[in-house]
Amino acid sequence: MTFDRLQRMVADFTTDRAWENFHTPKNLVMALTGEVGELSELFQWLTAEQSQVIMETPSQRARVEDEVADILIYLLRLADVLEIDLGDVVEAKVQKNADRYPVSKVYGRAVKYTEIDSE
Repeated sequence: MTFDRLQRMVADFTTDRAWENFHTPKNLVMALTGEVGELSELFQWLTAEQSQVIMETPSQRARVEDEVADILIYLLRLADVLEIDLGDVVEAKVQKNADRYPVSKVYGRAVKYTEIDSE
């Protein structure tokens, strides 16, 4: 399924309920932030090891999947309201990050681009 199709589905869901007036950029960002918080809560007190196997428990998997879906729904709606082409901006950002984090300098290292030694 494409971003465009998902955005249309979410927009139709919104229109069918006459919720457009509530979906301002501010409200959508706040809702998105809340959903990220709910996802964070599922991982909050887990060890690194526990967080890597959370999806093995069906009830936990369902909770994580619901929160991830909520996050994507709000992000899709925000992009739609702001007229952002998600495919284009993701492609551009990945290229920007590729330039900022060249494989030859960061392979296997978690460093911020400002910490990369310049040649």
